[in-house]
Amino acid sequence: MKYWIFVLCMFVGVAAFCADQVKEIPATTNSKQALESYQKGLYYLDVGRGLQGRDEFLKAVKADPTFSHAYFYLSIAALSPEEFKESLDLAEKNIQGKSEGEKILVEINRTFLGNDAAKRLQLAQTLVQKYPQAPRAWLRLGFMQGSINHHEDARKSFEKAMELDPKLIGVPVALVNSYLFNDPRNFDKAKHFVQQCSQLQPKEAKFYELMGDVDRARKDLVSARDAYTKALQMDPSLDVARLKKGHINSFLGNYDEARADYDKAIAATEKVNKTGYANFRALTYLHAGQPKVAMQELQKLVDSADSYGLPKEQSDGAKLGILNNELLIALNQNWVDDAQKVLNQIQAITEESIKRVNDPSYARRQNANLALLAGQVAARKKDYRTAQSKAEEDRKLVESDSSPRKLEGYYGLLATIELLQGNYAKAVDLFKKADQTIIYVQYQYGLALEGAGDTQESAKIFGEVANYNFNLVDFALARNDARVKRYAKS
Repeated sequence: MKYWIFVLCMFVGVAAFCADQVKEIPATTNSKQALESYQKGLYYLDVGRGLQGRDEFLKAVKADPTFSHAYFYLSIAALSPEEFKESLDLAEKNIQGKSEGEKILVEINRTFLGNDAAKRLQLAQTLVQKYPQAPRAWLRLGFMQGSINHHEDARKSFEKAMELDPKLIGVPVALVNSYLFNDPRNFDKAKHFVQQCSQLQPKEAKFYELMGDVDRARKDLVSARDAYTKALQMDPSLDVARLKKGHINSFLGNYDEARADYDKAIAATEKVNKTGYANFRALTYLHAGQPKVAMQELQKLVDSADSYGLPKEQSDGAKLGILNNELLIALNQNWVDDAQKVLNQIQAITEESIKRVNDPSYARRQNANLALLAGQVAARKKDYRTAQSKAEEDRKLVESDSSPRKLEGYYGLLATIELLQGNYAKAVDLFKKADQTIIYVQYQYGLALEGAGDTQESAKIFGEVANYNFNLVDFALARNDARVKRYAKS
């Protein structure tokens, strides 16, 4: 975005006045202060500094409580489903007199409440039709295409945005993440675009952190650790870089060093991150082959989450993240009593969130997810009839969604039911329809392939799982076993 043009706009009082000149979606406000904060917030979101971006958007709407465009971006930076919906409600409340583009953006984000992917894509396409020269319109289209796994189309949209504004830093950042995490992945291209980020903003420490992520994906863990160290040298307040150093030490088996890195990151970060950061410290025990200790550490985090004085919805969100990790550990270890206890906690917190959000589409989606989790627990209890019933409950709840991905969880549960019963061929077919962007689903797919006798393909899957190198509970659970299976078949 060409910020100097916005400065010119300030002198005439209304940012939207210059929309034709900047060829961007208008940011309609009469407040110079609100516009300045909005611009800073955009930069922070673009480079991956979400909390700082949120702070700036809060300043923007404080300076101009009618600033719909800032509320839209506040919804993107939201720290809870409640804040997401509240931000969209305020954006819509103040949308009268605003541009068509701003109205479309709010509608786009509303589709996430009900998982209306078809409408989301149609709205994003309408946005670029109305603003064909607006780089952020193309960037938004790319994100929406990526949300339904149309990653090649998303990359073309990002490249169009780059063509329109080669200096818009959010575009190469989006391309780095696309090539890192989405199929077909290409780590060489990811490295190219992260280098481009550094050329555009050489003083931005986040891009050394991002280079560390690329090095992780390229299996160069030592270089990744060096990149995170460089990021910290440039910006000692970048606590997430220290967190990621902890990940590398976890992968390298340096558990004491990893915990020391995590302790420093936890101490340095804001209250809203502390429970989430501590989660990774607990995962060191999974990497070390001590799942029971990991479970105990995670439950301590759940029990202490309210002690940070956060709003209820934020502390509940932190609890849910930890509890979902606990549940997967319990399921993986076949600790069915523990799994049921954790599920009960998840259900109680989710029901409170449903009441607070007070949106029927959100409630339906959350109940669908609860059905899937209950089905996973039932399957581990060998109560396959109940597990199947829960799968069908999920299917009925999501069948009105227009998303092509709406049944991925349904097929994942059905596949798990077949896998646990030793029906490997059926499980393979079902896992092909499940969400294989989830590393644990990919791992289970490998197990099904192995059981079905396809050792070549299972070895390939286990190799991908073993070298994923991004520290989710899925990876911490599956990595060591996947490595053993991968190299046993080599």
